[in-house]
Amino acid sequence: MDNRSISKIRQLNPLVHTIANQVVQNDVANALLAIGASPIMAMAEEEVAEVSSMADALVLNLGTPTPEKINSMLRAGKAANQAGTLVVLDPVGVGATQFRKEAAARLLQSVNIAVIRGNASEVAHLAGEKWASKGVDAQNKEQSAESVALACARKWQCIVAVSGKEDIITDGRQSRVVEAGTSMLSRITGSGCMLSAVIGAFLAAGKQADAHQYATGFQLKEGLLKIKDKHLTESWIMEAVTQAHLAFGRAGEQAAANSPGPGTFRTHLMDQLAVLTDEDTISKSREERTNR
Repeated sequence: MDNRSISKIRQLNPLVHTIANQVVQNDVANALLAIGASPIMAMAEEEVAEVSSMADALVLNLGTPTPEKINSMLRAGKAANQAGTLVVLDPVGVGATQFRKEAAARLLQSVNIAVIRGNASEVAHLAGEKWASKGVDAQNKEQSAESVALACARKWQCIVAVSGKEDIITDGRQSRVVEAGTSMLSRITGSGCMLSAVIGAFLAAGKQADAHQYATGFQLKEGLLKIKDKHLTESWIMEAVTQAHLAFGRAGEQAAANSPGPGTFRTHLMDQLAVLTDEDTISKSREERTNR
């Protein structure tokens, strides 16, 4: 049984600290509960460092930013780094306003981010690439999502996942393409936020189960979580992120099969996350390719 599996999440019930998009905070917490993790949504600057220090993963979401919340994210991220906890960043709408751009830059420069997950527009902005932006769900069919994912991963030295019709997951050298999901996911608010939280759950379960391998690959240096064995850790994180995409995509497919519209789909998505098994994701399509 893979230590980054759904069954491992349910067995270990890892604690995932999420500073969430307030529009969908309830859905994010319920998605984590459904898949078997334990959510905590602490946001106050006075407690986030303490919470992140005891959590198994930290997920930072820029969906509803305020100056106070960004300060909390910085404090939580630094505490997570010091505790050896992996951090996921969901840069919602990062290219839309100057405030979001500056907030993302502060986080990326001050916190060691393990995974960035966003749509192609958001990831392109973080990579310094041009992309047509129309809200937080922007798309540009003329530019390759994989190319901006690769550029972003190389720039920030982390795993990058771009969500779309095909999900692209890359460490800047190798890419994985996951074909799972449904167009219904784009018809509800917060599906990407839920996916980012689910990624946190898979990372958290893997950290608990693979404690020796985790300790072998990472070390603390100058208050930040640093990589000792780059190949080991990138491979480990990429697999966890891939498993999360496969699981969430499969739950979406199963939910859509019995949903006439987005309202019932949202409810069925929670149900499917709760009953999803490891076997449900085994046969899903995934492709690997190397980029020089």
